Amino acid sequence: MERVERVSVGPCTSSPYLRPLTLHYCQNGVQKSWDFMRTHDSVAVLLFNTSQQSLVLIKQFRPAVYAGEVERQFPGSLVAQDGLRALPTALPRAAGITYELCAGLVDQPGLSLEEVACKEAWEECGYRLTPSDLQLVATYKSGVGLTGSNQAMFYAEVTDCQRTGLGGGLAEEGELIQVEHLPLDGAQAFAEDHSVPKTLGVIFGISWFLSRVAPGLHPH
Repeated sequence: MERVERVSVGPCTSSPYLRPLTLHYCQNGVQKSWDFMRTHDSVAVLLFNTSQQSLVLIKQFRPAVYAGEVERQFPGSLVAQDGLRALPTALPRAAGITYELCAGLVDQPGLSLEEVACKEAWEECGYRLTPSDLQLVATYKSGVGLTGSNQAMFYAEVTDCQRTGLGGGLAEEGELIQVEHLPLDGAQAFAEDHSVPKTLGVIFGISWFLSRVAPGLHPH
């Protein structure tokens, strides 16, 4: 994993990924407003490697998670100011590391959700998939208080032979992703371990797999 140093924060003046807005509306005769972020929908992929009998997760540094931990330990660090403001560097980069499912934004016109999922499985984890390999697990709202975006979660079974790339994400987009194979016999304990930073998608994905797929697996 990479080092994290010389950390600073500043205003976001423009972004291809999100746009801050305020919705003004009248509810039951009361005028209200709500701040939110407009962003892209996304997909996530729960991969099960049948060769290794393991679930495939990714681990990466998340700047927003790191900044949130800085603010918790050093209140006021993220107060908006003009220009850049250096943040305390007392926290190790591990404060921003999270375990996640392979996932990505739906930001390329013309691609189906399944095609986006296959693209992310290749870029992040190195597995070649086709849309027919995917099973839709669930669709749900992500960040209902802030973004209101949709996420679709897919499931796919893969083998070592299908891993023809290293994964790791796209360097040109600043991604630096580490692929992790989680053995099935430790999956439940991993999901319940509060000390391991992980997304809700990981917890839900493991729970779904253990209840819907694992019971039908033949002893390996």
